[in-house]
Amino acid sequence: MLTDVPAITVEIGLNAAIVAVANRSPHILAVSETDGDTRDSLPFGPFDPARHRTFETGLRDRVEKRIALRLGYIEQLYTFGDRGRQRLPGEEGKHMVSVGYLALTRTDAENNEQLAEAGAHWRDWYGYLPWEDWRRGRPALLDQVILPALTRWENSPPYDERSASAAQRRSRIRLAFGLDDFPWDEERVLERYELLYEAGLVREAVIDGHCGNLDNPAIGLAMRHDHRRIVATAVARLRGKIKYRPVVFELMPPEFTLTDLQATVEAISGRHLHKQNFRRLVEGAELVEPTGGTLASTGGRPAALFRFRRQILDERPAPGLKVGGR
Repeated sequence: MLTDVPAITVEIGLNAAIVAVANRSPHILAVSETDGDTRDSLPFGPFDPARHRTFETGLRDRVEKRIALRLGYIEQLYTFGDRGRQRLPGEEGKHMVSVGYLALTRTDAENNEQLAEAGAHWRDWYGYLPWEDWRRGRPALLDQVILPALTRWENSPPYDERSASAAQRRSRIRLAFGLDDFPWDEERVLERYELLYEAGLVREAVIDGHCGNLDNPAIGLAMRHDHRRIVATAVARLRGKIKYRPVVFELMPPEFTLTDLQATVEAISGRHLHKQNFRRLVEGAELVEPTGGTLASTGGRPAALFRFRRQILDERPAPGLKVGGR
């Protein structure tokens, strides 16, 4: 038996990537702390088994009480437990294991004041992951900054004998960023972020001691701990989920136009969709039904209003919007 190993206290925390769509942009609920660190973090709290039977009920209760935000769809993402991921100065022998969640909601002007009091605010998720937004075409950031920097990293000497070779690095870059014969896959969000971290192209890599000072401009807004990795995981999961489950309607009001629905799907997927093709896709999937009402504030002919057709949940096992690859 080992007797000289110091005891480690493991605490279980709950992190939530809470997503809403406002002004046709996807937003993540971020929290600002008061310790002088300007980086955002995700809503977080320890799990208290004395008060809550499950992780999910603990998460819902904390979010609803602290910021008066009711969550709709919730899905567990992953357990994040890498060493040192959330230890604070002076916390010897403590290790934080966090269960990450994806949660969907709608923005509500009425709770903005309470959000501000809780130090929370909505942040466009493309601020954290700017290379993921292809709605207006291929981001210039890819060819001007990211890919040249990754090429230099690909050909740099390995850190040690266990590090990936140049050929292995090149293979990962091609697959993640859609180079040569590989298409861009909007669901490989986490793989792209992890490559940028390994290559030292995000500020978190410096803060974590993974590399020295950045040789290139820091890409995207940094977050505390590994919270940007959790955001990347949530974005990837949601992009995949909308293709086979009708979760996108958790982000829509009860009645909406097809234009607004298309803009929401584009915001999540990060890609532009052809208007007529999208409408044929929606009609073929039988996910919506007309309400009989119209919206006259669109600047032209009144637009028909639709609602989610809930009967689809009993009719098909995988009712989603299967937007294709690039």
